[in-house]
Amino acid sequence: MKLFACPSCGLVVFFSNTHCERCETQLGYAPYPNRMIPLKADGRKSWKYCNNFQSGVCNWLIPAEDPSELCRACRHNMTIPDLSVQANIPLWRKLEEAKHRLLYTILRLDLPLFDRAERSDGLGFDFLKSDEHHKVLTGHSGGLITIAVVEADDAEREKRRCALGEPYRTLLGHFRHEVGHWYWDQLVRDSDQLQNFTNLFGDANQDYGEALKRHYAQGPQQNWPETYISAYAGSHPWEDFAETWAHYFHMVDTLDTGGSYGIVLSPRIDRDHILSTSLDFDVYDPNLSMQTLGDAWVALAAALNSFNRSMGVVDPYPFVLSPKVMEKLGFVHMLCRRQTARSAQRPTQRALI
Repeated sequence: MKLFACPSCGLVVFFSNTHCERCETQLGYAPYPNRMIPLKADGRKSWKYCNNFQSGVCNWLIPAEDPSELCRACRHNMTIPDLSVQANIPLWRKLEEAKHRLLYTILRLDLPLFDRAERSDGLGFDFLKSDEHHKVLTGHSGGLITIAVVEADDAEREKRRCALGEPYRTLLGHFRHEVGHWYWDQLVRDSDQLQNFTNLFGDANQDYGEALKRHYAQGPQQNWPETYISAYAGSHPWEDFAETWAHYFHMVDTLDTGGSYGIVLSPRIDRDHILSTSLDFDVYDPNLSMQTLGDAWVALAAALNSFNRSMGVVDPYPFVLSPKVMEKLGFVHMLCRRQTARSAQRPTQRALI
């Protein structure tokens, strides 16, 4: 994600800031034009916060004259945690931080996006807690993404990660994975790319329930790292696509962050320049090649892992990108950039929402 600046004094501010630490200007994020905006301009209130600002979980802005009470991100919420339970509020805040970052990438890529008030198959989120009668599982169905609130509990999520033998499990990763299922419906299922998907990922018509049962009963496919980004990706082509989609979002967002910091990597012993890169490109450029994106990511991920090891903490990206996985990432790249290019060609006027 890009770095932002206070429009009043120029100090660096971050995506979730609600005011500038230096000049104390009250700020919020406006997705269009992708800037931090002062709540008041020329002495008048030009913008208002999303209604969820009152709970301390959202800093996105809406034009003051707009009758909407929820911002572009929060309109997708269908069910939120019970706010009468005080312990739910910090968990909801973490859920919203991850969801807002997800929506940031979707909007920057200009991907199709509509909520369930706009279309019955629109993107919606249920944030649910398990009880003695019903166990909540994170998943996707027809555009409705369910996120188990317990996943916002860092200790519980780490416990599950270890129990399942996963190298990586994050709240943001859940959001990016589950939205990948929705975008399969939107960009692949009924498109001219279905056969290309099948050639690369496999036949999506195979029984999904049986495939998952087989995966959990027999374990991952033999030599899965040669073909899949994760062991779970090998369970079914839908899961392979969703995992690949999530990793593409990891790459794009992190490279955007690196570019904002002006990162240049030139290891002193890297004679073949395998781990050298300069992140001086626009990661959202519709003409950006997968080769450029992939080469930069390999170098940056290696550096990030090395930094973490120096601090004695786990690798932030404990994955190996095989040639087959890179080909699958290239498919996702093509889908996204095709949408970005189409949006750039349309003479549309966006509302400042």
